[in-house]
Amino acid sequence: MAVSSADRLAGIVGVGERDTLMFPTALNLPAGHPLNVADIEPRSGIWHRGDPALQTAWLDCRMRSAVLSTDGFRRLVTDGWINPPANRARFTLIYTPGETPGYSAWWVGQQEAQPADLEVSGRPDLGWAQLEPGWPVNVLRAMRVAVIGVGSIGAAAAEVLAGYGIGTLALVDPDRLLSHNLIRHPLTARDLGRTKVAGLADHLRRTWPETAVEPLALDAVVDADRIRPMLKECALVVCAADGVTPRRVVSHLARHARIPAVLACVLEDGEIGEVLRLQPWPSRGCLTCQREHLAGSGGFDPEPALDAPYGLGSDDRPMTAVAGDLHLVGTLAAKSAVATLLERAGHHDQILPGDHLLLALRPRTDLPPPADLRRTGDQRWLQVGPPVPGCPTCDPDTGPR
Repeated sequence: MAVSSADRLAGIVGVGERDTLMFPTALNLPAGHPLNVADIEPRSGIWHRGDPALQTAWLDCRMRSAVLSTDGFRRLVTDGWINPPANRARFTLIYTPGETPGYSAWWVGQQEAQPADLEVSGRPDLGWAQLEPGWPVNVLRAMRVAVIGVGSIGAAAAEVLAGYGIGTLALVDPDRLLSHNLIRHPLTARDLGRTKVAGLADHLRRTWPETAVEPLALDAVVDADRIRPMLKECALVVCAADGVTPRRVVSHLARHARIPAVLACVLEDGEIGEVLRLQPWPSRGCLTCQREHLAGSGGFDPEPALDAPYGLGSDDRPMTAVAGDLHLVGTLAAKSAVATLLERAGHHDQILPGDHLLLALRPRTDLPPPADLRRTGDQRWLQVGPPVPGCPTCDPDTGPR
């Protein structure tokens, strides 16, 4: 066994029959796991076939924090009993084919047998299979979703999308992870200096291996001609890019690709969270149309503040948003995206109350409607208005075909 004393953890890395040669077994643990660098102790454990009652006893002893006497344990071992050494308890694995559980683990000394926690790795019934049939795994596994802008909000959204079971994520962002990002970004100094898409792709592959990840170090504006065909292969795009122009470009490209877009950001220096869903329907306008509707009604206009260098902060405009609030907005964006996909697939229990969510993170009472939220956590759902006549994105005479 490989044994990590500091973690009180052991893994079986080889098996053999009595004094025959040992055959290696693979733990298949990720890089950095303590058992990958742990000391190997040869002949440190033993494997028995056991009476099914021994598996029941293992469950019972673990639940009651109890032990068996070594004599009682021995009577339930089918054959091949070997006395434990005098100076230490010996790890013993019991295998009973056809029983549930089929395996149990014990520390067996000369006086008593103590149950040990046991994990059997590589089981085919783990992963997304655990979510079925209560969650539409196969529907989401077939989906490809683009996430444009993988800063603090977009990276959090990507992680949640993978957790929902999206089959393929295309991550788009040209920026690199810098020191000032670390206070809010889900990645750590381990990825400092790398492109955010490369670091996040590796992180997601480690955490959610069933999701395919495509890192694309592209700029939503400069590389719009390369992003345009990519979106046509996606079911939806989540945009968490900074600034007005990239968000308007993504809104335009998504409508051109006939796919929904979910745009997420924080407004007013992190006081308000916003998740805006844009459907490519004749009755719904694009991002620019929605902003014009808000401005035309005398309401809140967030656009002027969106181009501030928010990630860096400055003396006259300090960085105020915090990681938890940004990740919350990213999580809500991911939920809105998945609900949109599932509603389109016929899962009507995923219908959202509206298309435009405003969430109070640190509410301010002097903001105009609809951002006049009173208490932290208050939410307001709005509907997106129709296209504005003459809009270059939505107008059928001048817009995308």
